[in-house]
Amino acid sequence: MRHLLFISNLLLLLGCSSPYKSLQHTEGDVHAVQKFKPVFKTALYHAHVDVIGKHLSGLLLFKTMSDSSTRIVFSNEMGIKYFDFTFALDGKFTVHYILERMNRKVVLSTLRNDFQLILMQNLDYKQAYLLKGDQFIYYAFPVGNELHYYISEPETQKLERIESGTKNKTKVRAFMLNYSNDVPDTISIEHCNFNFTIALKRLPQ
Repeated sequence: MRHLLFISNLLLLLGCSSPYKSLQHTEGDVHAVQKFKPVFKTALYHAHVDVIGKHLSGLLLFKTMSDSSTRIVFSNEMGIKYFDFTFALDGKFTVHYILERMNRKVVLSTLRNDFQLILMQNLDYKQAYLLKGDQFIYYAFPVGNELHYYISEPETQKLERIESGTKNKTKVRAFMLNYSNDVPDTISIEHCNFNFTIALKRLPQ
């Protein structure tokens, strides 16, 4: 839980202001961002989700299926499911189940976008480019009317954080920390414009 507390404090310090205006284009290989892509063969996390004014906790499972799609199942400790999704490599999103009170278009859209952000799906490498700030390198990917930024430290080559929004405003900020065998130990996603958060801490196997 120390990592989740650290992320919460860091988010308060960062806020959701935009640092993008001062960034400068730089040369580099946008495909290098793939080193941050998590590989969830089977990974189980203790989860806290705040959505539609409700706090949900339980276990969230990532599992890579035989067709290379990713199955994500979130249930409480008793095994009662909150949602069950599949994310295919071609971008197809399948809802196998979602709790009735969560079955709203805005909730489904937000969950889909959040998980695609950390799964690093639907990224157009042909349209991608690199930006450089005082401290970090930004891998910028246009996605619809917005941009996904995968932000790394040049020296350590580690993922600092992920942001999604417009050129002028951050809408979503996420962290994936302490990778082990391509799987992050801690994952956190927070929206800047409304109360929607996901906090995951991997359980030992």
